[in-house]
Amino acid sequence: MSETTHTAHAEHPKDYTGAKLGMWLFLFTEVLLFGGLFILYAIYLQRYPEGFKLGGDQLNVWFGGGNTLVLLTSSLTVAMAITALQQGRVKASLRLVGATLFFALWFLVNKYFEWSAKIHHGIYPKSEHLKEMPGGEQVFFNLYYLMTGLHGIHVLVGAGVMTWVMWLIRKGKVNPDDYVTLENAGLYWHLVDLIWIFLFPLYYLIL
Repeated sequence: MSETTHTAHAEHPKDYTGAKLGMWLFLFTEVLLFGGLFILYAIYLQRYPEGFKLGGDQLNVWFGGGNTLVLLTSSLTVAMAITALQQGRVKASLRLVGATLFFALWFLVNKYFEWSAKIHHGIYPKSEHLKEMPGGEQVFFNLYYLMTGLHGIHVLVGAGVMTWVMWLIRKGKVNPDDYVTLENAGLYWHLVDLIWIFLFPLYYLIL
């Protein structure tokens, strides 16, 4: 590393510990948000077990299972991207971040078709068909749209973050000597995947 580079680092020291701590604190707020929704789900499930079972039977488990596989694969690719960058394999890291972005978009496309099918059948918040359903099913589908919709927004944000990280890697601003931004993006993405792992059985495999 050149003397000029060393001087630049001395003039602009990076607080990597602070950056990681800040990300963990942000992720904690996300856990609180979805944790509250999971508690709400549990309360209504206890109140309307039959209605939730009937609602779950109307969801396509293949859509949910396919999206679970997509997100699990994306977690693998982002972890591999971090490792590749740490090892100095910048091009490989770029390809793997690109693969993560591809899986994110794949998930969103699947969710679009799944929601479209439900909306086509008149099952969406405040629809006349939903209002005619028993109270338990109404609560189930309202929570379904709320929680999966909020999760979908997080996937979309994650896709935007991955696009930004790819640009930073191409510019050399994220590199083998400075990869905390990619690590933080990876942490966020793993949380998004973890939330879906809980959402999938709660809505698609409810017994």
